[in-house]
Amino acid sequence: MADNKDMRDARDRSKINAGESYELSYIEEKLGVSRQQVEEAIKAVGNSREKVEEYLKKK
Repeated sequence: MADNKDMRDARDRSKINAGESYELSYIEEKLGVSRQQVEEAIKAVGNSREKVEEYLKKK
């Protein structure tokens, strides 16, 4: 099932869907990191946006 971009609620904001290029791009631009670093962070700490951002800020 396709992601409905018209529906905006807390569920979409708290997790990063690694299968959606635009979500990875957002984190890349926000934190100034590469896509590979974002993917590694997701593998290391899971897909929680908060944990991924925290992990990348420490690196």
